[in-house]
Amino acid sequence: MNTIPAHLDHLVLATPDLAATVAEFARRTGVTPVVGGSHVGLGTRNYLVGLGASGYLEIIGPDPEQSTPGGPRPLGVDELAAPRTLTWAISPPDLDAAVASARARGYDPGTPRAMSRRTPDGTLLRWRLTDGAAAHPSGLVPFLIDWGAARHPSATGLPVTPLLSLTATAPDPAEIRPLLAALDTELPLAKGPVGLSFTVDTPKGPVRFD
Repeated sequence: MNTIPAHLDHLVLATPDLAATVAEFARRTGVTPVVGGSHVGLGTRNYLVGLGASGYLEIIGPDPEQSTPGGPRPLGVDELAAPRTLTWAISPPDLDAAVASARARGYDPGTPRAMSRRTPDGTLLRWRLTDGAAAHPSGLVPFLIDWGAARHPSATGLPVTPLLSLTATAPDPAEIRPLLAALDTELPLAKGPVGLSFTVDTPKGPVRFD
């Protein structure tokens, strides 16, 4: 099976300490992530690294320049004790058609909602996505995203560490596979505790992150 999923948009590496995780990524790979922007009102910001083709890695954590939000930060970053690859996203050719198709096949990925963030140069990026955590809390089933007319993050001159593989473990892989098929994507799955791992090619050789 191909270890690069169909329609891959990005991977999400969440952390309770954004600066430390970005520094550790740079130390391990020799490639320094660049600032993506802040999620205004949500208390998070991200750094980005290209994964080759149209994919990228999002490193997300608490934004020290924002006040503490009124509710929990996205992706449960407040509860993390260490960096973790939490989930991933796909970008189907037609988001609404993909949602309808998945529902017809027995899996509801959720209703797309609007999101935005401000880039360092002040540009407001807008996109739509489904709530993957609500649909399947494991993070192994991707959420869906549609960038609309926005410039895709992978096309903004990011430093690149090409993605070599994305794999996962699950207590019951047979429960996950039909949900991936409903989204017309795939993910190599082995039996084990819930977990996502990816390996990138770097100036220092292949490096794996969990």
